[in-house]
Amino acid sequence: MRIARFSIDGNVAFGAVEGSRQDELVLDIIKGIPFADFELSGTKVPVSKVRLLPPVLPNKVVAFGRNYAEHAKELGNDVPDAPFAFFKPATSVIGPGDAIQYPSFSQEVHHEAELAVVIGRMCREVPRERVEDVIFGYTCANDVTARDVQKREKQWARAKGFDTSCPLGPWVETDLDIAAASDLTVQCTVNGAQRQLGRTSEMIHSIEDLIVNISEAMTLLPGDVVLTGTPAGVGPLNVGDEVAVTIEGIGTLTNKVVKRG
Repeated sequence: MRIARFSIDGNVAFGAVEGSRQDELVLDIIKGIPFADFELSGTKVPVSKVRLLPPVLPNKVVAFGRNYAEHAKELGNDVPDAPFAFFKPATSVIGPGDAIQYPSFSQEVHHEAELAVVIGRMCREVPRERVEDVIFGYTCANDVTARDVQKREKQWARAKGFDTSCPLGPWVETDLDIAAASDLTVQCTVNGAQRQLGRTSEMIHSIEDLIVNISEAMTLLPGDVVLTGTPAGVGPLNVGDEVAVTIEGIGTLTNKVVKRG
């Protein structure tokens, strides 16, 4: 099931996405919230009539860096022996169609297409054999990065945590199991030209590795998001660019880059 969060006539709701053709997609409005038992209302609205929002509002976004060997290599970095985590604040999250605002303190902003794992229940110290039980589903993410700031400041809080630096969407796919999610095509295009193309099977540390690693240290809450790293091919974004992240079996997340107002 594809679960989207959307607004219509000033109201915010969750809905199950139905259909295959983009111009024919409809939302069956959910009674309640998707992290608990819920029912479909039977009330349907075309996706074209709503504004899609970030599919979740995470308490925290935990991201893992250098999790693809070729990406680490392209930036001149060593591959870490253990998962290498950092955070993006909730204020960095935007949804499909929202604008990425080019930060005033950077002159080199890059796209990073990633598979995002959405947590479905409160959990801590998750054993490897129970990881699948705590996953709600998967979505597309773009770990937008002020690369010059990242290099200059040596830590990543501003470079990866600025407002609008974490597009998520367009919805959460709940029908993928870990085995399927661990071998999906990840692609990024800018103005229609392909920049990144990889597979989640190229990850150094698996989805299970990442969830076990971070849940050893902190409690994960329903709606929290774990970013699993980006394949090679990251590159610059400029004002006016349209960047799209497409993940096999999930969908396409598209955002435009604008000058920060």
